[in-house]
Amino acid sequence: MTANYTGPLEDRIAIREVLETYADAVNRVDEALWASLWVEDCHWDLSHYPELGVVSGKTAVVDLWRGAMPLYPKLSFIMTPGMIQVDGDTAVARAYFSEVYEEPDTLKDKRARACYNDTLVKRDGQWFLKSRAFTIIHQT
Repeated sequence: MTANYTGPLEDRIAIREVLETYADAVNRVDEALWASLWVEDCHWDLSHYPELGVVSGKTAVVDLWRGAMPLYPKLSFIMTPGMIQVDGDTAVARAYFSEVYEEPDTLKDKRARACYNDTLVKRDGQWFLKSRAFTIIHQT
C-alpha cells in the first residue's frame, strides 16, 4: 500500500467502483445511474469555468449535467483513479480522466485531460460523491 491508497481495501474498491460507474454513466448518458452516485447535499466545483462556478445540491447538480450532455455528442470518457484515502466513513480521491467528443458547431474532435478531486461519504454502507472539484490539465 502506498500513501496514495490508504484505508480498508474493501472501501477503496467500492470507491473505485463509484468512480468507474460515474464514467460508465457519462458514456451511456444514463442520468439515473449518474444521479445515484451523489448525496443530496453535494457540491460540484466547476469554477474552472467561471460561468458555472460551484453548483450545490443534488437537484442542481443533476440539472446542470442533464443540460450539458447534449453539448457533448459522441463522448468517450475514461477515468483512472490516482489516489483514494479512506478515513472511517469519509474519503478523498483524485481521478484523472481523458475525454474525446465532437464539437457540435464544427463537428471536430475535441480532447481534454482533466482531474477531479473528490470527497466521498459512506452512508448506510454505500459510498457516494459528496463533492467533486474539476480542473483541466490539457485541452485541444
